[in-house]
Amino acid sequence: MLMAHPAVLMNLVEQYETLRALNADDGSEEVRCRMADIAYTLCVATGTKDIDAALIAARHRLPGARTEDDSLLSA
Repeated sequence: MLMAHPAVLMNLVEQYETLRALNADDGSEEVRCRMADIAYTLCVATGTKDIDAALIAARHRLPGARTEDDSLLSA
């Protein structure tokens, strides 16, 4: 699987978190579509199927991530 560059992942995570903090789900159709596009791109870039898993996977690939700590991934 191709791996997204950490800078790309960081940008996507920041955009998604900003939109989520602004309650974009309740915003205009354009804003909701942008949030859905970012979520989809994060899923594709991380090889996951849902946004929560994508955010976790992306954060683990960012510089300074504690990759040995997988406590967020265990059920």
